[in-house]
Formats: sequence, structure tokens, C-alpha cells
Amino acid sequence: MTHAPHSDVAQHAAEAAHGAAEAVFPPFDPTYFASQLFWLAIFFVILYVALDRFILPKIKTTIEDRRDRIADDLDAAAQAKADAEAAGEAYEKALAEARAKAHVIAADTRKALDAEIAKETAEVEAELASKQDASEAAIRKAKDKAFAEVRGIAATATAAAVEALAGVEITEADAGKTVDGLIKAKEA
Repeated sequence: MTHAPHSDVAQHAAEAAHGAAEAVFPPFDPTYFASQLFWLAIFFVILYVALDRFILPKIKTTIEDRRDRIADDLDAAAQAKADAEAAGEAYEKALAEARAKAHVIAADTRKALDAEIAKETAEVEAELASKQDASEAAIRKAKDKAFAEVRGIAATATAAAVEALAGVEITEADAGKTVDGLIKAKEA
């Protein structure tokens, strides 16, 4: 019994193989072309209507939304760029004004310092001039005093030299007159 089922199966397989070799693949069988074209047309229309009514409007809406979002983003970016440029220009203007103010302040400070330095210099020069005048007066006084003492010493020395050399005795007043005459002759 075990051999019979195998032989039936083998025989049936052999018949199927022989029949298959003679048969054509069903989609390529010309007897089925009409029904295949009918169903192709039906599914094409159903697919076209589904795409046209449901899928393509959603895709179109999505594309338009995306295009609008991109346009809005570009507008926002352009506005941000314009704002940034305006802020940059305002910054540059403020910086230029600050520099101008700094130059004005520096010039004013320089003028004030120059005036203060000039004032202090004038005060110091006046003080130095008064000290110089006082010193010159003290030097003149000391010179006159020293000159008067030198005149007296010269008169005494002249009287002693004349007495020692000539043996003539003269008074210091006469010797002073002679010294005064020699000094005036030298100055002229």
C-alpha cells in the first residue's frame, strides 16, 4: 500500500507536467486579454479617481503649505536681516557720536589742562622772577658792600704802600680819592 500512493502521485505529476508544457502562461493567453483589459481599465479609473480626489489634493495642500512656510521664513529672514542692518547702522552711528564726544571731551580737557598749566607756569615764573629780583638785589647789595670794603682796604693799602716806598705819609682820605680816580678811569 505504501507503493500505490507514490505511484499515483508520480503519475499525476507526470500528467500535470505534460499538460503544463502544452499550456500557456495565463496572463499571456490571448483568450484572457479582453477581461484583463477590462479590469485594467476599471482599476486605472479607480486609482485615477482616488489619486485625483484624495491623495493629490493632500499632496498639493502639503506642498502649498510648505511653499507658504518657506516664503514666510524667507520674509522673516529678510526682515531679520533688515533689522540687523538697521541695528548695525545705529550702532555705527552711536559709535561715531561717542567718538566725536570723546574727541570733544579730550579737546576740552586738553584746553583746561593747558590753561591750568599756563596759569601755574605763570605763577611759578612770577615767583621765580621775584626771587631772581630779590637775589639780584641781595647780590648788588653784597657787591656794593664788598666793593666799599675793597675801596677801604685799597685806600689803606695804598697809604701804607706810599709810606713804605716813598717815605711820605698820606691820609687815608687822600688815598681814597686816588683809588676812586683810578676806578673811574678803568670803568670809562
